[in-house]
Amino acid sequence: MKRLSSNKMNKIIFIGVLIVALIATSGCSSKSTSVEDGEGVSPAESAGVTPNTGELTEAAGITITDGFGRNVTIPKNVESVVCSGSGSLRYLVYLQAQDLVVGVDSLEKKESEIEGRPYALANPQLKDYPLIGEFRGKDDPEKIININPQVVLKTGATGQPSATNAAEADSLQEKTGVSVISFPYGSLKNEEQKAEIYSSLRIMGKTVGKEARAEEIIAYIEATMEDLENRTAGIPESEKKTVYVGGVSMAGAHGIISTEPAYPPFLWVNANNVAAGIGTDHADIAKEALVDWDPEYLFIDIGTIQVGNEGAIGELKNDKALAGLSAVKNKKVYGVIPYNYYSTNYESVLANAYFVGKVLYPDRFEDIDPEAKADEIYTFFLGKPVFSDLNGQYNDTGFKQIPL
Repeated sequence: MKRLSSNKMNKIIFIGVLIVALIATSGCSSKSTSVEDGEGVSPAESAGVTPNTGELTEAAGITITDGFGRNVTIPKNVESVVCSGSGSLRYLVYLQAQDLVVGVDSLEKKESEIEGRPYALANPQLKDYPLIGEFRGKDDPEKIININPQVVLKTGATGQPSATNAAEADSLQEKTGVSVISFPYGSLKNEEQKAEIYSSLRIMGKTVGKEARAEEIIAYIEATMEDLENRTAGIPESEKKTVYVGGVSMAGAHGIISTEPAYPPFLWVNANNVAAGIGTDHADIAKEALVDWDPEYLFIDIGTIQVGNEGAIGELKNDKALAGLSAVKNKKVYGVIPYNYYSTNYESVLANAYFVGKVLYPDRFEDIDPEAKADEIYTFFLGKPVFSDLNGQYNDTGFKQIPL
C-alpha cells in the first residue's frame, strides 16, 4: 500500500477539522435562533411541559401527591388555576388564593334570585371569569385548553354521585394536558371525613403556595369546635335539650322531613338530636316519626323557603299534626342559616352552632352575640362579614325565633 506523504496527511486532517467546526457552528446557530424566536419549540415545551401528557419536567416543577394517591407534577410557582366540582372554589377562597382563578364552572356564573354561598357573596367578581364547563365537575376539556390554566383543582362532595375519583382526574389530565390535582371534599360529621377536609386543604395549600394559611384554617376549626364543646361540657344527660333540624338543604331546598342525623351544631353543643339514631347521612324521615319524637326545640334551615309556601315553615303552620308539636306550641322554633349549597359552607356550620348553643343554653353563651360571632367567622374564612347579606337572601329569618 502506498504511504501518504506528511503534507497530504496534514491537509486531510485540516479539512476534517474544518468540516467538524462548520457543522458545530451551524448547529449552535440553528438552536439559538429557535429558542430566541420561539420557532420549532411548542408552548408546552418552552414551559417545561412534556407535550400531550401534561407532565412537567422535574427541573421545572414539584410533585404533589393528591387526595387519591396520584403523583402529579406542577409548576413550582402556580399562577393560574381553575376549580372543578362542588366546593373546590370555596376552598380556594378559604386559602385566600382566589386571585389565581382564570375560569369557573356554570354554577359560579349563574345569576340566582337567592345566593346561598357566602364565598360567592364575598367575591362577586367570580361570575365574570370564562366558563370551564358545567357544574359538579362536568368539565369541558376544550374550554379548559383554551383558558390554559397551569393546574386544575378538582373535587366533589364526599359520598355523593358527583364525587370525583382518580380515574376521572387522570382522564381530564390526559385530555387537556393540564396537571389535575384532585381530592375528596370531606365533612364535619365524623373524624374520618374531617381528616379528609384537613388533608384536602393541605394539598390545595401546597399546590398554590398557601401552606401556612391551610394550617391556620385547620387550627381555627379545631379551636372553634373545642370552644363549643367546652361551653356545654358536663351537662347532665337529663338536662340536655331534645332537638330536631328540618328543611335541610341537599342538592336544593326541602321541607320539614329533610334532616341531618349527624347535624354538627347539635353534636358540638351536646344537644340530643332526636334523629341521631338513623345514621350519619342526610335523611328524609316520616312526619309521623317527628310527631312521635316531639322534640323540645325545632330548628329550621331557612333555605326551605325556596320550596314555596314557606317550605317547612308553612308545613308547621298548616299541618295539624305538626302544629301539635311541643316546640310549636311553646314557640321554640328557630331559623338557622343554610349550609349545604354547592357542598358544605363550613363557616355557616360553625356560625349556626353558636346560635344553637345560645338558644339551648343561654347561660353558657352569655358572652356571645350570634350575629356578631357569625361575622367574625365569615371574616376569618372569606375576608368579609357577610352575615347580613346572606340572611337577607332569606328574608332575615336566620338566627331568630320563627313566628307561627
